[in-house]
Parts: sequence; structure tokens; C-alpha cells
Amino acid sequence: MAKKIGRGSLARQLLVWQLVVVVALLCAVGVLSVVQAGNNFRTTEGRRMLSVAEDVAATAGVRASLADPLRHYALAPFAESARSLSGASYVIITDPGREVLTSPDPSQVGEPLDVGDSTAASGRSWVGELGGATVAHVPVIGDDGAVIGLVAAGRQAPGFWDGVLDSPDNALRLLGVALVIGVTGSLLLARRVKNQTLGLEPHEITALVEYREALLHGIKEGVVALDPQHRITLVNDHARDLLALPPDAVGRSVSELDLDERLRDVLTGRATGVDQLALTGGRVLTLNYMPLDVHGAVVTLRDRTELTTLRDELDANRHATDTLRAQAHEFSNRLHTIAGLVELGEYDEVRGFISRITTAHGAWRAEVGSKVADPAVAALLIAKSSLAAERGTGLRMAPDSSLGAVDEALSTDLVTVIGNLVDNALDALSGRGWIEVSVRSTSEEVVVVVRDSGPGVAAGLAEEVFRHGFTTKAAEQGRRGLGLALTRQTCLRRGGSVRVHNEDGAVFTARLPVEVPV
Repeated sequence: MAKKIGRGSLARQLLVWQLVVVVALLCAVGVLSVVQAGNNFRTTEGRRMLSVAEDVAATAGVRASLADPLRHYALAPFAESARSLSGASYVIITDPGREVLTSPDPSQVGEPLDVGDSTAASGRSWVGELGGATVAHVPVIGDDGAVIGLVAAGRQAPGFWDGVLDSPDNALRLLGVALVIGVTGSLLLARRVKNQTLGLEPHEITALVEYREALLHGIKEGVVALDPQHRITLVNDHARDLLALPPDAVGRSVSELDLDERLRDVLTGRATGVDQLALTGGRVLTLNYMPLDVHGAVVTLRDRTELTTLRDELDANRHATDTLRAQAHEFSNRLHTIAGLVELGEYDEVRGFISRITTAHGAWRAEVGSKVADPAVAALLIAKSSLAAERGTGLRMAPDSSLGAVDEALSTDLVTVIGNLVDNALDALSGRGWIEVSVRSTSEEVVVVVRDSGPGVAAGLAEEVFRHGFTTKAAEQGRRGLGLALTRQTCLRRGGSVRVHNEDGAVFTARLPVEVPV
């Protein structure tokens, strides 16, 4: 869940953060200025202090006073004059042993001077920092070339607040300009952000995010959001389960995921329409694609497996009812024929008519029973024969048909495949014609071939009829044809296949392995 934000207006929050940024920026600039000014001060003042010390050390009066101990009192005027003229903080003169002879601070006189790592005692000038001041040490050389004293000139470095207090007008002007820019910028930024967030304040946006998370993960429908490049940006738990998506699905393109081509067509918007059907993982899904202008699209998914199962059961009951009705209609016609023959006294014809009926039905049952050992498949073919007869279509078994005993799971799948293929052939014929069913079994697989005398399937639709649940019946608006898709799914689930080609009509060939791959 998103972290809660304080209930302040967006403009106020942006203003506060803008001011914080401005103050932090001013502090950073101030620190940088102080550091830069310090570096410049040390460089400039170091050269100036060295020049002052050299001038004092080169003065003849200073050299003469250092050479005569009785004239040390004359050094003070030279040092004080140099200090006042140069603006140095102090000018100090010492003897060769670093004892202070003259200094602006009387308490230093007679004390040893702290020279740090100065090289002046060895006869070389030195510039450096001592006690927070920039200091220059210059040796005083006597007539014999020996060091007879030391001149130290120093300038105390100004503190941070000294620089600020020296120019308060500039600092206040800088702060004022920064505040005006910060306030104006924050207000303009707040207006732009508020327009982009539809006028919502931060706490309202946070509440919407929390509601969205609760809604997405609480509903029993799958939701998938995609960007314009068909990359998944959001997916809820139910959609992840329905599509069997990997944990890293968010951020990946639809084309990178292991999805059926039908699902890819719907998720990318290539397949349009309401309540698009797709089969995946043994489930029947209904998908709706909703574009969001330039932001991508949202796809909702519903699991219709149970509804489809119930519909299949209703279809089975309807087919059984149609079969019974067809048989009742056929039986009624035969009874009327027999009654008419009896009234005419054609008793021999009655016996012949009954014999022919019994022989025809007995022959079909005998043929199916001799070639198909599985009771469920045999019962299906016998029932389909009556339905085909009512529609004026002949149903026959191929001479090479032979199906031994199979397990219950394979029997159920064979009923699904044969029933759907025969129904598809009956729908395609819509009248006179014939349907031939061939069922052959080996130790490894069962091959089902259903051919009809209809117009066949266009070459370009050979795969389409299975992938999309295709139908040529425009009145059904694409809702029919699911039987062929279920047939394909049943075959693929067992590791088999289903194909169609034309040979004096459509020929559907389904292969179902005896053993289901693990």
C-alpha cells in the first residue's frame, strides 16, 4: 500500500519543499563561497605578508638595530609603521633565538615565537598558516651573511559570519530573489501537477491508490493493464492465475510470454469485439479489450469454464432429446406404415417391412459393436445415427475401423472429439450427404477420422477453425464453433493433434495418445 501523506494542499507542500531546497542551495553556495574566499585570501595575503616582511627585513635600520643589542628598543617603530601601512594584523621581529623583541601584543615580548615548520631559521623565507592567520617569515641577514633575526608578518583570516555581516545587503537581496523564485516556481509547478492529477490532492491520490489495490485484488475477475507497446504494467492475482503468468510478468511484453496466439490477439487488440473467447490451461475464458487512448489498454478476464461445462451438458441433453424425438418420429412413421398395411390386408408386406427395419437397425448396431469395444463411444455413434437419419444424412463406419477397450479418461476424450467432429459435419452438410467415421487404435494412440461430402474447408482457414473456434454461421456472431476449439484442446492436452484437409469434402484427423504425458 502507498504510504500516507499529510493532509496539506499540494501547493503548500510544494512551497515548503521548494523553500527547503532553496535554503539548502543557499547554504551550499555560502559554504562554497567561504571555501573559495579562504583559498583566495591565503594566496593573496600570503604574497602581501611576504612582501611586508621582506621590506622590513631589508631595512638598514632594522638590520643595524638587530646587530646591536643596545638598540633593540628602536625596532618597534619600524614594525608598527609596516603593520599600519600594510594592514597586517601584526609585524613581529625576533632575535636569532626566536625571542620576540617587538610585537603589537606586549605580553609576547620576551617570549619565544611559535614558528611551526618555518624554514626562516635556515635563511629561507616561508609562507604558511599559524593560529588561523596567514603568516610570512623572512630572515634578517647580517653583513657577515649570518641570520641575525626574524621578521614575521601575519594577517588573521576573517570568519564565516564576518563575511556575511560585511555585506548584509547582498545577502538579503540574494535570499529575497531566491524566495520569490521559489514561491513562484512552486505555485506554477503545483498548478501543472494539479492539472495532470485531475485536481486531486495528495491524500486523495493516496486513497485512490489504496482503493485500486483493494479492488484489483478483491474482485473475482482478472484485470491486465498494458502500455502502448503491449507491455504488462499491472496484473491482479486472479488474472495471474487464469493466464498462468510468471512472477516477473509485469514489465514484459505479451509476445515474450508463453501464451496461446488467440490470447495474444485479444491482449494486443488485434481481435476485436465483445466477450472474446479463448481456451487456456483447460479453462474457457471470456476477454474484453478496452483501449485507453494513448495510455494503452485494459483487458478483463472471466472464467466461463463452469458455464461452458453446463452448456455442454445441456447440449448433450438436447442432443439426447433430439435423438429420442427423431427415434419417436421414425417409430411413429413406421407404426403408421404397419397400420396401413394391416388395413389393406398386406400381411406378407407387413412381415417384410418389419424384417427390413429390424435387419437395418440390427446391422448398424452389430457393425458398431463389432468395431468399437468401448460402450460410451459405441452408444454415441448409435445415437448420432438416428440424429443423422432425421436430417437426411447418412452415417457410416469406415471398413478399417477398430477400437479396443480403453481407460475411462481416454473414453471421455474420445466421446468429446467424435461427438464434436460429427456435429460439425452435420452442421456443414445441412441436408443430404454422408458422414464417414473411422476409429483406429494401436498400442500408442487412437486415430479418429471424420470425413463428409460437404464443400470442405478453405485452405486459409485450416488452422483458424481450431484456434479461434471459427464458425461460418454469421447469425451466431462468433459464439459457435467452440466445439472444434475444445476438440483441439482435448487433443493437445493428451499430447496429440488435430488437422483438417479437403478430399471430396472435409477430412478431420485427430490423434489421441493412449498415455497422457506428465
